[in-house]
Amino acid sequence: MGHADTLLAMGGAFVATAFLARLGGRIGLPTIPLFILAGILLGPNTPGFVLLEDQHDLEMLSALGLVLLLFYLGLEFHMDDLKTGGKKMAVAGTIYLALNVGAGLAFGFALGWGTSEALVLAGVLGISSSAIVTKILVDAGRIGNPETKPILGIIVVEDIFLALYLAALQPIISGSEGAGETAWQIAKAFGFLLVLAIAARWGTQIIGRLFATKDDELLTISFLGAAVLVSGIAENFGVADAIAAFMVGLILGNTASGERIRELVHPLRDAFAAIFFFGFGLSIAPGDLPTVIWPVLIAVAITLAMNVGAGLFTARIYGFGALPTANVSTTLLARGEFALILATMAAAAGLDDRLSPFIAGYVLILAVLAPMIAGRSHWLARILPGDKSDLRKREVPQPEPEPASSGR
Repeated sequence: MGHADTLLAMGGAFVATAFLARLGGRIGLPTIPLFILAGILLGPNTPGFVLLEDQHDLEMLSALGLVLLLFYLGLEFHMDDLKTGGKKMAVAGTIYLALNVGAGLAFGFALGWGTSEALVLAGVLGISSSAIVTKILVDAGRIGNPETKPILGIIVVEDIFLALYLAALQPIISGSEGAGETAWQIAKAFGFLLVLAIAARWGTQIIGRLFATKDDELLTISFLGAAVLVSGIAENFGVADAIAAFMVGLILGNTASGERIRELVHPLRDAFAAIFFFGFGLSIAPGDLPTVIWPVLIAVAITLAMNVGAGLFTARIYGFGALPTANVSTTLLARGEFALILATMAAAAGLDDRLSPFIAGYVLILAVLAPMIAGRSHWLARILPGDKSDLRKREVPQPEPEPASSGR
């Protein structure tokens, strides 16, 4: 792809996502499915104008979008939250994984496509999309909500599980490595995560001094370089770049420069996140979906049920009412980047050809439904058990505050 073609593709992707997002905003649609739709319409798998023949041409920009989304998520997650609620978060995350990964594994075996395929489907159905969850929280203005902390905690547990799961799954489905190599890959991933955790717990003061500067330009270059560099190193250790970016954000968010970094990263996060979802759309071939539509719909129904169950367990742990419970259940619904990684691994290992269209259809449906359902979580809250006082406050219009007296 030539220099001019690259610029045209990048510019076209930005313009297309912006146009559809503005159009959707007029009728109240969330931006995520519209970004994905732009990728589908302008990709090589649909008739008409093709902006990009190869989705990998935007691979670096898409990776940067994912890194910035998770970096921002880490900035919003404070060490005090881990110190005071780490045990609850670990329990909630473990329950979420047990329900969703367990259901995915059972579903995979029920399909009868093979053991390796069932292990892939366990990961596909079991792990939320960190990128989409982050975008939903930002778009819905829920970053400061009490239920957001356990949501982020579950995402952290999922990402740690993801790093270890990928390390263990690769040799199993490829059959190219023994148990010793698998154990070594898991040990490397865990060791790298441990180093990042130690830096987050005890190294923020030293790291804060390295990033201390009054120059916004220099600060932007510094935090962007740190997030991308550590994410790249993490990949070499078998750790997902997403969790590495999250950990860098967690560390920098607890330094004296944390608030300024949060402000500076906003425009970068929003721009490149759009490209991430656009690139996701490029990978989807709508023509393949009818062959696996029934397994996809069943999997979507299973995921909906398991997320409600996980939300109820989380509510019990934290003492949440009906509306926060519904927010937890619906916000974590989306599946995305991890499922696509698994689809790529499955294709490279020569697994069942039905896996790729199944994963594409499943992820697409949930990527579209999740933001819409999350924005209407109060509908689910009406039928869930628990305190409904928050729901009543939401549904009853609050009176306009009276203008302050001028004192004259």
